[in-house]
Amino acid sequence: QTAELGKRAPRWIRDNEVTMCMKCKEPFNALTRRRHHCRACGHVVCWKCSDYKAHLEYDGNKLNKVCKDCYHVIIGCTDSEEKKKKGILEIESAEVSGNSVICSFLQYMEKSKPWQKAWCVIPKQEALVLYMYGAPQDVRALATIPLLGYTVDDTPRSADLPHSFKLTQSKSVHSFAADNEELKQKWLKVIHLAVKGETPECQNELQVN
Repeated sequence: QTAELGKRAPRWIRDNEVTMCMKCKEPFNALTRRRHHCRACGHVVCWKCSDYKAHLEYDGNKLNKVCKDCYHVIIGCTDSEEKKKKGILEIESAEVSGNSVICSFLQYMEKSKPWQKAWCVIPKQEALVLYMYGAPQDVRALATIPLLGYTVDDTPRSADLPHSFKLTQSKSVHSFAADNEELKQKWLKVIHLAVKGETPECQNELQVN
């Protein structure tokens, strides 16, 4: 809460929950980009975005490193620039994960690229779109897939990935693999509706009718 910034200790976001700065969205590089925590909001930020200091009430009014946003709030400086409208990829993972139809880690592969772990979310407000993030607290999605019109193939790709499934549309092919069969079936239940332009709510209404 903005009104409580600096007045009580924040919950720190863990380093492994993000792959990019939560303020400027610059990807973290294991070799060159150190991760810092804003002492006011607890977000993980890069060195550029943590280069501010403010007196924090909960720490005996000592000077602490804070991010740019918290610095402006705490010292009472208002930013006159209007906030830019969020692009479709700039919706925070935590924002959509907390109000989602389904969300979990899945292995993901596009075309002949190697498999990679992705935090996948289908938000309630956009139940026909699959968002993919590098980690659960990332502030920018790596990619989105509008599911309407895709064909679902739930045949496992190999013995190494027994819980995999594939989405195809024209030349677009997206492969996913869940950790277990139960999770795979949960995803397929939602995706089978989405590719037909239906949501879980729509399906419930149809069953009631």
